[in-house]
Amino acid sequence: MAKYFFEVFDRLPQLSTSFDPSKSPVERGPRSLQLWALLALHVFVREGVDVAILETHTGGEYDATNVVTKPLVTAVTALGVDHVEMLGPTIENIAWHKSGIYKPGAVALSTTQDAVPAKMLEQRAGARGCRVTFVDEDQRLPAESIQLQPAVQRKNASLAIAIAQAYLQNYNHDLTEPDIRTGIEQWSWPGRFQIVTKGKHTWFLDSAHNAMSVALAAEWFVETSTALHRPLPDVNRILIFSHINELRDGPALLGCLAEALKARSAGIKHVIFSTYDEVAVSNGLSTVVSSRGFCEVWRKSQPHTQVWNEPTVQGAIRLAEELAEGGTAHILVTGSDHLVGPALNILQP
Repeated sequence: MAKYFFEVFDRLPQLSTSFDPSKSPVERGPRSLQLWALLALHVFVREGVDVAILETHTGGEYDATNVVTKPLVTAVTALGVDHVEMLGPTIENIAWHKSGIYKPGAVALSTTQDAVPAKMLEQRAGARGCRVTFVDEDQRLPAESIQLQPAVQRKNASLAIAIAQAYLQNYNHDLTEPDIRTGIEQWSWPGRFQIVTKGKHTWFLDSAHNAMSVALAAEWFVETSTALHRPLPDVNRILIFSHINELRDGPALLGCLAEALKARSAGIKHVIFSTYDEVAVSNGLSTVVSSRGFCEVWRKSQPHTQVWNEPTVQGAIRLAEELAEGGTAHILVTGSDHLVGPALNILQP
């Protein structure tokens, strides 16, 4: 990694910490995400990979990954309202940006979408000489598979199969049902709809960080928790939440989660607000301010829940275990990759 990084970095202009408008973008050098995209492509070339799968960063139309002008396959996953400060306030604006990855001559795919974004994807693809195929659920997926829960994972897997199939058709090869079953069995995504069991406690970890994904996390948590343990009154349900991001409204995100859990009668007894720090708090003031906003939002939605503030992830996990009081606890950890990652470090050292 270090070798490849400096093979790229040493050929770039010296990067300055201050913005100089008198210099061209080339002279100023790439921004961080552009640098990572450039490094990725360099690594793929140096390692002689057969197939590269690139995920766009934010949007699509103006993304650095568009340096790949002749992809074989392009695909768009389920669209939600996110990154509005860069992509625009409406789902139509977002669909316009996302469809920027469609290219002439490339297979254009999308998971099933609502009518408004679907229309935008079709229009933009058509302008580039493409026709979008909207992928329904693949009937070859295993009917009972924990990896494909909740239902959105079946949607994601179906699109992944369509992408692989579109590529393999160039070599007159088809994916068989055993191929798909083996792929699903060997697949995992740490921190995304992940369940960790330790003693009497079951931890549900999901890195949801926008309104659409936290609603899905709530649905998954309640449905899976209910299926795993009956009767429900015996389960102490606890939430650990953190979201610290200048570009997103953390309290608003928590509000979406609180309402989604309330609508599904989750019965959260305790909610613990924390930071991303595993051991020490880096900025105590910002933590106090954000936690105060979280408390107000949560109490407005679910006033009978006990609310706690714990400055570290380690402390939040320890507190959740203490609050379980020796009984059975189901604990949802969600709000950010930066919360779920440290939580997994602690739960699975």
